[in-house]
Amino acid sequence: MSRIGRMPIAIPAGVTVDIAENNKVTVKGPKGTLERVLPSEMDIKIEGTEIVVTRPNDLKKMKSLHGLTRTLVANMVTGVTAGYEKVLEINGVGYRAAKSGKELTLTLGYSHPVVMVDPEGIEAVLEGQNKITVKGIDKEKVGQYAAEIRDKRRPEPYKGKGIKYADEVIRRKVGKTGKK
Repeated sequence: MSRIGRMPIAIPAGVTVDIAENNKVTVKGPKGTLERVLPSEMDIKIEGTEIVVTRPNDLKKMKSLHGLTRTLVANMVTGVTAGYEKVLEINGVGYRAAKSGKELTLTLGYSHPVVMVDPEGIEAVLEGQNKITVKGIDKEKVGQYAAEIRDKRRPEPYKGKGIKYADEVIRRKVGKTGKK
């Protein structure tokens, strides 16, 4: 039995969960509403103040879907209560970020500034000129937008210049040595 799939998901106060046909789960909470269609093979039930996910049989596909389905529902519940955030740091001389409205302007050593528009439901907050916090209720969208920002200038291993996650460790390399 899937250890993760077996665990019930507690529904906190102020959160309403609705399960429609075809396993369309809608989670409403203080931060907003999320809805997602989950695999129809899984059986999702609300028992009191908990959500329980069960699988019909022990086929390999069902086993893998079991834990996934449970985690997706748990992430939705966490998203509408606490929300998700990813912190990015910009390192490098002259590298900086600026924000105006929904537009994030990155100056990353290219001949032109890189302009990115915040997707629906996601917000990029600046702290100073070199710290970006991506916030939202959908874990997948927050991670995706943070990855897209990082992709504009990935950290390089020699000087560590570029955009990196706050918790990311960059493996540094030694540069060239001159001849004597």
